[in-house]
Amino acid sequence: MFHFVDILIIAAIGLALFGPKALQSMARSAGKGVGQAKDVKDKLMAELPVEDFASVAESIPQVPLNSRQAVQMLLNSDEKKSDEKRKESSKADAASVKSETSTERASTKVSEGEEK
Repeated sequence: MFHFVDILIIAAIGLALFGPKALQSMARSAGKGVGQAKDVKDKLMAELPVEDFASVAESIPQVPLNSRQAVQMLLNSDEKKSDEKRKESSKADAASVKSETSTERASTKVSEGEEK
């Protein structure tokens, strides 16, 4: 985030504007606030089960962070759709083959019955 030099420059400007006592009390208050925020976060994380977070995270679609990820996600979704269509068509083909064989068997039985 920040480099050490940047932090020193900001601290020097703050010291010049507010003085040493005010800067010290502001830093102490900021530290206490960060500590309280961490405590609240820890309590919240302890109360909520991690498994629920995982299931919620899986249900939320990912947001691409750059154009390359967006294109890759689009291509992957197209591949998934084409795979699903192939599976559905193969199921339909298998069902039609079953119905054709059962129809052929029935017609064979009928023809055998006529020959007897």
